[in-house]
Amino acid sequence: MKIYGSRTVWGARRLEVSDAVHAALVGAWQLPPDKRFHRFLLLEEGDLVVPQRSEAYLVVEIVCFPGRTQRAKRALVAAMYDDVAPALGLAPADLEIVILETRRENWGIRGVSGDELALSYPVTV
Repeated sequence: MKIYGSRTVWGARRLEVSDAVHAALVGAWQLPPDKRFHRFLLLEEGDLVVPQRSEAYLVVEIVCFPGRTQRAKRALVAAMYDDVAPALGLAPADLEIVILETRRENWGIRGVSGDELALSYPVTV
């Protein structure tokens, strides 16, 4: 997962953001509680140009294997706006969610191709 936002706004709140987003993923997609990999790409003033958004604007890119149903994706989006945004004090216009599915064979994880990796959690939710 990649999380983009202003360093000034989010730099000191990384753990809070990570906890809120992770709770949404655990609830909506049944990820194990210990399955967390969040990359914060915090930008300096002027590096994120988004007119009509506040300085708290946050973009969350969820990079995942394919397999989640449309229902599961909608449940995650709903959890992000119903739970995560309020927990972080964000207006709906200041949170953007992108789900990027990348075929398993295009990943390399723990020394093997992603399509050879045994997972301890389902991706077909």
